[in-house]
Amino acid sequence: MSDERVHLPLVGQDAPRRRHPEWIRATLPTKPAFFELRAMVKELQLHTVCESASCPNIGECWTRRALTIMILGDICTRSCRFCDVTTGRPLPADPDEPRRVAEMLGRLQLEHTVITCVDRDDLADFGAAHWAETIRAVKRSCPGMTLEILAGDFKGNTDLVDIVLDADPDVFAHNLETVPRLSRQVRVQASYPRSYKILEHARQRGAITKTGLMLGLGETREEVEEVLRDVAKLGVDIVTLGQYLAPSKQHLAIERYVHPTEFAELEVFARGLGITHVVSGPLVRSSYHADGQAQLVRDLRAAKGLAPVT
Repeated sequence: MSDERVHLPLVGQDAPRRRHPEWIRATLPTKPAFFELRAMVKELQLHTVCESASCPNIGECWTRRALTIMILGDICTRSCRFCDVTTGRPLPADPDEPRRVAEMLGRLQLEHTVITCVDRDDLADFGAAHWAETIRAVKRSCPGMTLEILAGDFKGNTDLVDIVLDADPDVFAHNLETVPRLSRQVRVQASYPRSYKILEHARQRGAITKTGLMLGLGETREEVEEVLRDVAKLGVDIVTLGQYLAPSKQHLAIERYVHPTEFAELEVFARGLGITHVVSGPLVRSSYHADGQAQLVRDLRAAKGLAPVT
């Protein structure tokens, strides 16, 4: 697979506003549940990828009380050109954050949730110990909830991945985001070999694994299918496929809108490769509707011989 550098354009300040096709319609937040959840996030001084990454699904998800908490602060040390999370020099990791995350999720009493993080290349362990403490705090507070974590690549250091896995998250997710040919322009500081390495290591440790791709950045259908073949060979359990939407004019431009029919075809293709569970569609994100995956995770744990979530 090629990992060569290519040029992808930014939206640009002078670009006219682009109207999304009719199949991309986000839900505006109007119901009390949304505002109650927002107030709780603010009260506990937590960050969410829903807000920081300008997710188009925030109205729909927060109305269902489904959110994706983002740990290790809200400033990322990497500069991925698709992401709206602020890049810069982060503050030190907050030692009280794991407790507050656990309190938040304990109040919500969810069946399943996703926690993600900013990249912390400034920390010696890239945040692995903080991850482990957060997972254990949440497990103590919500013993019956299944927990999915969406982590960075830890620069390919599998010893650090083990620190996170030893805390026993129910799903270990790490997103590939795009095809190898575009990876250097889209993910900038990440690399496909590192991403494959940690996904394979997590699977070999017996973890339920998950990854996701954005479409519409200039990849070809053949490139997406090649990645799905590789993901199937790695034994990844869950894959998400969604449409890339530029969060601002400073981000990469949308090369094309992928029709729902193509998403459906790719889903069938991935399932044919033996990937257990595929979620695809224009508004799909890594954690989109993940709150409804509690039973799937329980079934996958049973299939892998892991202890049941009580």
